[in-house]
Amino acid sequence: MAGHSQFKNIMHRKGKQDAIRSRLFSKLAREVTVAAKSGLPDPEKNPRLRLAVQNARAENMPKDNIERAIKKAMGGDAETYESIRYEGYGPGGVAVIAEALTDNRNRTASAVRSLFLKYGGNLGETGSVSFMFNRVGEIFYKPAAGSADAILEAAIEAGADDAQSDESGHMITCAFENIGEVSAALVAKLGEAESVKVVWKPQTMAPVDEEKAQSLMKLIDALDEDDDVQNVFTNFEVSDEVMRKLTAA
Repeated sequence: MAGHSQFKNIMHRKGKQDAIRSRLFSKLAREVTVAAKSGLPDPEKNPRLRLAVQNARAENMPKDNIERAIKKAMGGDAETYESIRYEGYGPGGVAVIAEALTDNRNRTASAVRSLFLKYGGNLGETGSVSFMFNRVGEIFYKPAAGSADAILEAAIEAGADDAQSDESGHMITCAFENIGEVSAALVAKLGEAESVKVVWKPQTMAPVDEEKAQSLMKLIDALDEDDDVQNVFTNFEVSDEVMRKLTAA
């Protein structure tokens, strides 16, 4: 069991659903507003906005919330956010990347740095750990989208690099700069995807023991709870046995 997506599943199983969903909707709305402000307010003519809206819908964000976020950008009274990437090492030498959208660089940098220190990590310079990851696009479809062979064929024809299928669904990967074109081609063949995201995919995993994993999960949780942090990526890996102990705690 490895990476951030598994940890997010653990958080959801532990409860606090309302707080988690409210925070998620706030971050999705911020991305929709920033995307709408960066180009045309029409998802069909603005690839970034289309992806932001698609991901908001995948998380069951109400339509009114999405439209309100777009109108906020059109009204000209939306805050000016900048994208910042923070990189560092967590407990056990695990690489951590935190992506943020902030209207106050000093506030966010201070908050992220303090969280790294609090949970036994160190915030580094930009580029200090990102070389250990590949920047890729990930497009996820539910199992009902088709067979593994059919999905792989559609992915290749759409210009994707790979497609992996299991009982949870189909994960299609592509170069991040091509994600708009690939996702649009897949929509024509398979319909709307469950999610379309640009991620930092680790090249190799860093195994950690139970103690380090516990501290690392606290760091990720704390970063997730920061309003400015949009995404967190790591290269940690723990055994299923350790993960069961942590989730049972």
